[in-house]
Amino acid sequence: MKKLSLLLVLAFLTWHLQAQDEGEKMEPIDIIKKHGLEQSQVMDIASWLTDVYGPRLTGSPMLDKATEWAQSQLKEWGMANVHLDEWGPFGRGWQMDHFEMHAESPSYWPIIAYPKAWSPSVKGTGEIIYLNIQEEEDVAKYKGKLAGKFVLMDTIRKVNPPFDPMASRYDVESLFDMATAGRPTPRPRRGNRVGRSNLNNVIWTLLEAEKPIAVLDRSYKGDLGTVFVSGARTAEGNVRDEDKKVVPQVTLAVEHYNRLLRLMNKGIKISLNIDLKAKYTNPDGMEHNVIAEIPGTDLKDEVVIFGAHLDSWHTGTGATDNAAGSSVMMEAARILLETIKESGVKPRRTLRLALWTGEEQGLHGSRNYVDEFYADFGGSDYTPQTVKPENEKVSAYYNLDNGTGKIRGVYLQGNQEVSPIFREWLEPFEEMDAKTLTLNNTGGTDHLPFDAVGIPAFQFIQDPMDYFSRTHHSNMDNWDHLVEEDLQQAATIIASFIWNTAQRDERLPRKPNEEEVRKEKRMVEAKSKDFKILDLTGPWDYTVDVPGMSVGGGMTLTKNGETYDIVITNDQSPGESVNVKGVENKANNLNFSYTTEAQGMNIKMKMNLDFTAKELEGTVSAGSFGSFPVAGKRK
Repeated sequence: MKKLSLLLVLAFLTWHLQAQDEGEKMEPIDIIKKHGLEQSQVMDIASWLTDVYGPRLTGSPMLDKATEWAQSQLKEWGMANVHLDEWGPFGRGWQMDHFEMHAESPSYWPIIAYPKAWSPSVKGTGEIIYLNIQEEEDVAKYKGKLAGKFVLMDTIRKVNPPFDPMASRYDVESLFDMATAGRPTPRPRRGNRVGRSNLNNVIWTLLEAEKPIAVLDRSYKGDLGTVFVSGARTAEGNVRDEDKKVVPQVTLAVEHYNRLLRLMNKGIKISLNIDLKAKYTNPDGMEHNVIAEIPGTDLKDEVVIFGAHLDSWHTGTGATDNAAGSSVMMEAARILLETIKESGVKPRRTLRLALWTGEEQGLHGSRNYVDEFYADFGGSDYTPQTVKPENEKVSAYYNLDNGTGKIRGVYLQGNQEVSPIFREWLEPFEEMDAKTLTLNNTGGTDHLPFDAVGIPAFQFIQDPMDYFSRTHHSNMDNWDHLVEEDLQQAATIIASFIWNTAQRDERLPRKPNEEEVRKEKRMVEAKSKDFKILDLTGPWDYTVDVPGMSVGGGMTLTKNGETYDIVITNDQSPGESVNVKGVENKANNLNFSYTTEAQGMNIKMKMNLDFTAKELEGTVSAGSFGSFPVAGKRK
């Protein structure tokens, strides 16, 4: 009897312990939190990408080493189908092997400066000359005077004490404004400098003919030794073109640039010395994204894609832009692998990690990937000519590329239907200050090609920190400026979003194609008995709504037979214009393209505008910066 009672007690205890274990079994989201917040590896991943494999300029040998390391690490963790996705041609790469610059007279002092990427090797000593060209007629006075000299391109920029904090987080008011924003519509316009394209081409044609030692400028922001640098430019073609001759170009710290001009204005002769050793790389011109997967189960033919760009510029080690994003996405993949292992639950959809290259030169890696698998862009930048069958199998694309700041919510890109879904997914992270959803668009990064072809694609709202004030494209973009707690939070939240997207019964809802909606509206109106083709001749105002501001100007339409010639101006530079000829009026819709210049880059613009007798609305595509709403009225 005692033996039977003992067996019963043991059986009861065994059952009780099993029930207790089952009751304490963690949910996947809790496991994600544990591995993301308590057992994080994100900073070590970032150190490999920056300290060891930084910087990672597209086309450079260091980027190749970074992609090799990423593949090796992902395979070691247990990711499947790890491979390189080739795209191109990108053109030649560039590597800096040595750089030094100093003043020789009237006294010696080392100069804080960095060569622009794709500048060729140069060594020499010469005097400085300031290039003051305001109009084409000024060019003649510099012919024959620039060879063997350092040419200064910019004016003195006043440096003010930094009373405002360099870094910031979003406050309640800023987040409220985002959360209450409606669908993106243009706001009252403010000026923005766009233009000088024709004059700048004339200037660079002169410089290439004169062959100075180097062209010097100072970055448009930054001080205290922080230098913002990107790539060199040419009058025509691209610096990545094979055999293209490039004038050496260097960006100086503003304090040192200003000193040179002050000395010159005193009539003092200045002599500088430069020693740059650089070489062109990537002889086949092709580049590669890194792709890896966690296989799905019952919905394995459908995918959830998450990614960030792996490439960087060359002066820092590419930490906040964008080892932060790449490290977070790799860490999210690791967290998910650990969650699957610990919970025994596998994802329904296939999870696909993508580390893009060529982002800094125009979203090349992600755009080529979308063009290969999900749509045919044809000759356009971001307007799909046809959509491929695989497009419908993508539930979502998630991107991270705004520095080290923690996630505060999601830019919905105008997709209202996902708002209640995402709100529910953010609930477990409310104590981490991530709860804001905004219909606003955000541009300039790798979610744009996916968004352009109708795939639900999202960039997360991140605290600004000192991203734009100190680290973005600067020599200070190093590991030390990464915030560990913020990156841990980001990796955890993104891992949960990926998981939730994978486990839904349905794919995420898609937003309507606004251009298609407007096109259908035009077709209906055109069939109306009251419809007539309008005379659009005359001046019009326009405003373009971009994240954080509105920019605008005017356009004047003149009849040219059955088409229109259009002169486009900008508020801040009314004396400069862009001319577009032969635009056809199709049911009171004008669709045209032109090229303009901003921040030293030639940007292909495409406008698609619908007109009434007194108003216009539509979109403008600004190359890799994205597509933005336009509104305006007849003057």
